[in-house]
Amino acid sequence: MTTATARPSDRRISPVFLGILAVAAVTGWATWTGFAEQPGVAVFFFVTAAWVVSLCLHEYAHARTALHSGDISIGAKGYLTLNPLKYTHALLSIVLPVLFVIMGGIGLPGGAVFIERGRIQGRWKHSLISAAGPLTNVLFAVVCTAPFWLDALDGVPRDFRFALAFLALLQVTAAVLNFLPVPGLDGYGVVEPWLSYKVRRQVEPFAPFGLLFVFALLWLPALNGAFFDLVDAVLRGLGIDDFDTYCGFELYRFWQGSNEYCSVSP
Repeated sequence: MTTATARPSDRRISPVFLGILAVAAVTGWATWTGFAEQPGVAVFFFVTAAWVVSLCLHEYAHARTALHSGDISIGAKGYLTLNPLKYTHALLSIVLPVLFVIMGGIGLPGGAVFIERGRIQGRWKHSLISAAGPLTNVLFAVVCTAPFWLDALDGVPRDFRFALAFLALLQVTAAVLNFLPVPGLDGYGVVEPWLSYKVRRQVEPFAPFGLLFVFALLWLPALNGAFFDLVDAVLRGLGIDDFDTYCGFELYRFWQGSNEYCSVSP
């Protein structure tokens, strides 16, 4: 019987990931203390680095769950090191999500770990592997919003609060999008094992275009409004209002200049 094994070197955390984590820590400190002359610059690097960290954890969750479900090839692929350069599609998992954050303030779901599904037995295991990634985004959002829903914002600097709110927005949008049961997204991966073989074969050719289809739909004003109404409702449930997320996004895009509306908290 095979077990979830991997060499120690396969599990060693990558210096690349540690470097990204260090950037998030240093710029987070700069945002908290107001060390930077332009706070938006610190917020930009803090949120971007923290977003990449969450993407790495998202993919790690897929890989780790697959390892314990029977795919012992995961370790040799480097997925357990949290190194984003080891992903099969670094462009989809890292580059494009960061670009979408910069351009539109939305958490683009990635997906770039190759799992040998034939090694895994049981539909529940397959579903759990797919769900593990977006559940990581959910957990990240809960952590980011902890000061808000714990009513522990006293002493938290305004800019750091805004940065956390915007980072939480990215996590929630990524989780909501990824849980959609659309071919190519993790939500479909959750339900796919429960579909008939015929349905799976019919849907399979559309998987590479699922994400493009979702974003095309988001261009429709009605669907875009409904999507962000859902995201805002989730964030309000976690104690974050529209003012915090708006100002976080404005501060993140520092190159647009200062926004007087956010200069004083409501």
